[in-house]
Amino acid sequence: MMKRTSTISSWLSVRLMAAALFVGVATQAFAQLPGTMCNQDGTVTFGYKNDAAKQVEVDVQFAGRQKMTRDAQTGLWTVTLGPAAPDMYPYCFVVDGVSVMDPLCDQYFPNEGFKNSLLEIPARQGELAHDIKKVAHGNVEYLNYYSKSLGATNHAVVYLPPSYGSDSQKRYPVFYLISGTTDTEEVYYKVGRVNYILDNLLAEGKAQEMIVVLPYGNPYKLLPAVPAVAGVPQTRFGGDVFSLDLVNDLMPYVEQTYRTINDRDHRAIGGFSRGGNQGLSCGLRNLDKFSYLCSYSSFTSTDIPNVYDHADDTNAKLHLFWLGVGTDDFLFGNARDYMEFLDKKGIRSVKEFTHDKFGHTWMNAKYFLACTLPLLFNPQAAETAMKSGQPAPAATGKEQQFTPGVMARLFPKPIISPEYDKDGGIIFRMKAPEARRVTFESELLAQPVEMQKDADGIWSLRITEHAMETFKYCFVVDGMRVADPNNMYLSPDRGFKYSISNNPASPYNFASMGNMRHGRVCYNLNSQAALYSTPLEGSAQHFILLVPGDDDTVESWFKVGGADAIADRLVADGKLSKPCVIATGTPDVVPQTSAQQHILRAADYKTWTERRKALEQLLLSL
Repeated sequence: MMKRTSTISSWLSVRLMAAALFVGVATQAFAQLPGTMCNQDGTVTFGYKNDAAKQVEVDVQFAGRQKMTRDAQTGLWTVTLGPAAPDMYPYCFVVDGVSVMDPLCDQYFPNEGFKNSLLEIPARQGELAHDIKKVAHGNVEYLNYYSKSLGATNHAVVYLPPSYGSDSQKRYPVFYLISGTTDTEEVYYKVGRVNYILDNLLAEGKAQEMIVVLPYGNPYKLLPAVPAVAGVPQTRFGGDVFSLDLVNDLMPYVEQTYRTINDRDHRAIGGFSRGGNQGLSCGLRNLDKFSYLCSYSSFTSTDIPNVYDHADDTNAKLHLFWLGVGTDDFLFGNARDYMEFLDKKGIRSVKEFTHDKFGHTWMNAKYFLACTLPLLFNPQAAETAMKSGQPAPAATGKEQQFTPGVMARLFPKPIISPEYDKDGGIIFRMKAPEARRVTFESELLAQPVEMQKDADGIWSLRITEHAMETFKYCFVVDGMRVADPNNMYLSPDRGFKYSISNNPASPYNFASMGNMRHGRVCYNLNSQAALYSTPLEGSAQHFILLVPGDDDTVESWFKVGGADAIADRLVADGKLSKPCVIATGTPDVVPQTSAQQHILRAADYKTWTERRKALEQLLLSL
């Protein structure tokens, strides 16, 4: 597998100049749109328009679920809540019992299950760690790699520091950072904002330059639902598919693809919630590979061989063992008990507690991340922190504990949708017991199709037409569009965000591609740019500009259009042999180069199926 070549680096210097040396902040990607407004006094006025709704509530992390009032003249449902501390808060509207994202908000929370929008309350005094400041920014790449442990293609997101593209000789330490239960690999980027937190720390000289790798913490979801896999609980760590994939597949891929320093002193691992458990478990079982461990709102097994009963050896191997949790977190009791266990075993650790960030939340995750990044790969700072570590607080008997009952309440058995059956059909499902009518709407269907409700209030529909194509769809519940609450794949549209059906058996689905080389997509939402380079050696001979449609974003041509998957497949099949670059943007940003230039406009085609065919034909003609 080749290292990052000059092909993509040279194009990044042309197309993503603003991203690599960014000094003008463009916050439109994270701006709160009209409808939900942040007020000067720290309160927030939530607004939602739905003339047919009988009852609307807003569910926001700083205030819980609150009723909204409808204005008889405008038809707008509103409520003002707060004031709340400046930060980012997930929220949704609950319309006649059905949860929906804010259709006027661009930001959303990537997740396997719930669908929330993101509210950003700007700082009134001072600056937040995750603010987008006028500093140099690193790039964020999305990669696909074949996992032998998984037997399928897995995904990860990688942050590269600002200097990575300009200093071709420098090598970097790596921090593997894992999100929580039901999160995707995007969450530490789009919600945790690790890239902006680290950009800011680097600009202030408060952290070491590093590569950050965001794995997908639930690879079971990428596998067929066979008994051997379906019966493995997500709470099992050590020897599970995730741990095997990370150590045996993802780490080697990262170290072959990027300029990394490959020893235990230059590797860190950590995560939030389940990701913290995964990070501690994997790190403690592989102390020959990791010397910095971070747990945010989590704990792990007290039965890991050759670790807890060999305190002197374990302490000698760990530069940093950092544990943080909120006292109002439902995992506080378990986390405190684990801290006390370490104390009794004589294993050193740093402990951090919060009391004001709403418990098990990403406000805590971001805060803990900002606390630990300055300590990573800085042995002196880490040792100072470790020496100041305090013992665990004494138990009161009132601490919350994470039990099977809590697990069942927080993570009920999911409804499978979409389900791709063996007969070539797709079954879509949604639970809405109080709904009077639910229809299925798709860009490929001339008109909506009626869904049927069963005795449990689950509406369903099976289709066979277009089953092998990738398409956008939604449910229409009593006239209201709703994204599929059980489908983790959302179309990154402006405004309302449709779900994406992408059959695993499709030739352009990464899950079906097998062991092949992949290009990587680099996103920078500040400069509104995305760039893909084929996994071929040499300078790019062709530059293809993909112009988004009116409702598209910079991500749409890749996440819905599958531009990278199409090119990867054609390269693997020997049908595309000339290196090329595929970028998104408008024609006025096409660089002056010797490469032959081509432009495809989404507006020239009615559906994403037509756009994909046009791109495939263009690539085949090169």
